[in-house]
Amino acid sequence: MRTASITRATKETQIRLSVDLDGTGKGTIATGVGFFDHMLDLLARHSRIDMEIEAKGDLHIDFHHTVEDVGIALGQAVKAALGDMRGVTRYASLHLPMDETLTRVALDISGRPFLVFRTDFAVPKIGEFDTELVREFFQAFAMNAGLTLHVETLYGANAHHIAESCFKGLARALRAAVAIDPAAAGEIPSTKGSLGG
Repeated sequence: MRTASITRATKETQIRLSVDLDGTGKGTIATGVGFFDHMLDLLARHSRIDMEIEAKGDLHIDFHHTVEDVGIALGQAVKAALGDMRGVTRYASLHLPMDETLTRVALDISGRPFLVFRTDFAVPKIGEFDTELVREFFQAFAMNAGLTLHVETLYGANAHHIAESCFKGLARALRAAVAIDPAAAGEIPSTKGSLGG
């Protein structure tokens, strides 16, 4: 079973999180940040990774610590669940349309974390959620999951649609990349014989 659980406790947040890479997309999400819960539910549903996420953070200050720390913990859980990455498809890329918005996402389960994030929001907030936190989540997740991740919104106007296209794009790319390749089951998809170095 490709599963993992993470507990993270700091003075800013307390997080309990588990993932099942071979799930059905069931999400049980409670971070105290409504819009973020919505995005994480989309991430679970469209990646078909089961996620249980409970986070309690210093929301009286702002949402930053909670969003970033969930990204850290989720990345750590996905990395742990991947194990030695034997048999994974590894690469995935796609264009994700959301009404007037189109976002391109490409990723490599490389073990060498890197983020290119080319997405702009015309407004600073979606409801009470700071739009700059979308990038903060992607940065924390990619660094801790060990992903090379490129996200670029080619065009779009509605901030909610832009954010949603980024999360759904990540979800669909993850779904393809973590899948076991039947033609290469048991193999590590690298000429070096290992991933992560």
